Amino acid sequence: MNFYINEILNEVQDNKSYRILWIDEGNKIAYIIDLNDEKALPIKRLISQMKDDVLTGNIIKIKEDIYTVNSDEKYSQKHLDARNRAWEVIKEMVVDEPSIFEKSTRTDYTKKAMEIYGVSYPAVRKYLRKYWQRGKTINGLLPDYQNSGARGKEREAGEIKRGRPSKYLTTKVNVDEKTKQIFRVAIEKYYLTSKKNRLTDAYNMMVKEFYAKDIYFENGIEKVIIEVQENIPNIRQFRYWYEKEYTITESIIARKGRKKFNKDHRAVLNNSLSEVAGPGSRYQIDATVGDVYLVSKYNRNWIIGRPIIYLVIDVFSRMIVGIYIGLEGPSWLGAMMALSNTVTDKVKFCAEYDIEITKEQWPSEHLPEVLLADRGEFEGFNVDRLVASFNLHVENAAPYRADWKGIVEKHFDLIQKRVKPLLPGYIDIDFRERGAKDYRLDAVLTLDEFTKIILRQILHYNQKHYLKDYIRDEDLVNDEVMPIPLDLWNWGILNRTGKLKYFPEELVKINLMPRDKATVTHKGIRLKGILYSCERAIKESWFEKARQKGAWKVDISYDTRNMSIAYLIDDRNNNYEKCHLLEPSKRFESTSLDEITILLQNEKQTFKSVSHSQLQKEVDYLSEVEAIVKSAKKKKEEVKDRNLSKAERVGSIKEYRRTEKQAQRTEESFIFNHENSINHETQIVPFKSKPEIEPDYSRPSVRDFMKKRKEIEDE
Repeated sequence: MNFYINEILNEVQDNKSYRILWIDEGNKIAYIIDLNDEKALPIKRLISQMKDDVLTGNIIKIKEDIYTVNSDEKYSQKHLDARNRAWEVIKEMVVDEPSIFEKSTRTDYTKKAMEIYGVSYPAVRKYLRKYWQRGKTINGLLPDYQNSGARGKEREAGEIKRGRPSKYLTTKVNVDEKTKQIFRVAIEKYYLTSKKNRLTDAYNMMVKEFYAKDIYFENGIEKVIIEVQENIPNIRQFRYWYEKEYTITESIIARKGRKKFNKDHRAVLNNSLSEVAGPGSRYQIDATVGDVYLVSKYNRNWIIGRPIIYLVIDVFSRMIVGIYIGLEGPSWLGAMMALSNTVTDKVKFCAEYDIEITKEQWPSEHLPEVLLADRGEFEGFNVDRLVASFNLHVENAAPYRADWKGIVEKHFDLIQKRVKPLLPGYIDIDFRERGAKDYRLDAVLTLDEFTKIILRQILHYNQKHYLKDYIRDEDLVNDEVMPIPLDLWNWGILNRTGKLKYFPEELVKINLMPRDKATVTHKGIRLKGILYSCERAIKESWFEKARQKGAWKVDISYDTRNMSIAYLIDDRNNNYEKCHLLEPSKRFESTSLDEITILLQNEKQTFKSVSHSQLQKEVDYLSEVEAIVKSAKKKKEEVKDRNLSKAERVGSIKEYRRTEKQAQRTEESFIFNHENSINHETQIVPFKSKPEIEPDYSRPSVRDFMKKRKEIEDE
């Protein structure tokens, strides 16, 4: 049984809710705060006592967090300014954990803030209480609003100062300041360049340019006569002063570029473990293109290309804590999927792919303290929302610095090489070479099938892979912990917890999922060609209104991996509602947006391919109709009686209709012949009946109406 920062505990007897603010690395002491007390202050509790209370039922863990604040999209600038002013007052205090939880330290900080910012003592206490009670995020300082966050975050960037040292050394040789200046010019002009000349080449060019005694031309070629040997510095002097005045770092940067130096030539004096204390201290996330071609699950003749694989790895334990495999990326959407998977219950996640596991086999469902990612996917508004909502510090690796994410980069090769011999459609080193096999034609696996294979490989890796390069510290050695990801994770949870953060899965996903505008129509809520409905739409008769008054737009969040469910976002009330597929879109059940898009595009392409033949059929139909009409007009002209007036022509419609009907009845009457009496003529005996009176549905004239009215009055 473990506790995590930001978890909510409910004390059953008093019905009080507490948030865990801090846990020491030894997992012995925790600070908690009452969530409903307006004057609450942090309280110190023993972890052992809290465990006993959970076991006895005095305390229960609450999954839903109604106190955390996120999304600032609907807040005014006035509220955001108030939040920022409050944060400026306490930002230095709240990072001083656990000292800030003690009264004496808190008092010192408060007095200092009162002097600097001119705020009152109660105001500082209120800021601290709101920050702690509302999830330890900056948005908790918003003036009594829930579910909002901040746009924009300050980013730090810098460059290492370049240039040669400013202090020069003297030597015993006859190299004066003028000579040294020549050395500098020659080195920078001929050696410290991207041409990568040798140092001897730079020396020779210096002699030719600065120590020429005479110049002459021979066969049109300029020749140089150099000074005598005594007047020219030798190569040893030249090399000596180069090594004195230029460091090897400056030399490599000048000749190969800073990016190349950072990637391939920098000193490696540390390892990733030096920056982490335990599980959750730091996650690394990265993406790669899978080395296998896949087919569509709708039609296995459709080759859909190579998948994108995202992995999230805990640096301390090397355990894979999140994964995404799809066709989206590398992009924010793919990274969002992988990051949301880190807080997903892995038992339910694996069950979606018919893989049964226990919680102990893959126990990760938390956010870290620090996330190291690529700049491309994690720059912009989405990350700002993530930082503000969950107080998650995001670090972006510098360009061309894949080595900063060495752990996750290494694991891509490790995982893919294990499955390579088993997969058809897997590309080899001769891919795209002339005469090489076209591996695309061997593709047989769908996206779901490939995901199942990778998931089983990840489960095997987490539980059984021996990390031979893992450097165990003294505590791990003393406890005889094997360098296996799951063992390292479990040991770290028991002995070095405190960095993992728990947030409700749906809250994290709502903040991570892409949002788009959907259209409310009389057929349903339409999003990317998919139709949804929800309880609110039914209750408020949205679809009937759309048919009467026209369509309108609503905000929808969705998970591109499974479009069975979408979420209707209501920013005014800061909540969301699930939307389910309507019957016409049931075929998209448990299907990713990528495959739905491919299916809809294929249907459009099929329609376009037959549209020309359909058009030809429409034109043929119009021609046939025109021919019939033309023939009818011609026949009418032949029998038309010019002497009849218009009144005479329309006055006998009833009579003509009666005659036409009788003739039609005669033609349509059923006549049966018995099989054994072919030559026997069947006589039709008509029944005597009253003559049919044709009903009159014509509208009475005003004169008839007035006449009938007068008759009634006379009576």
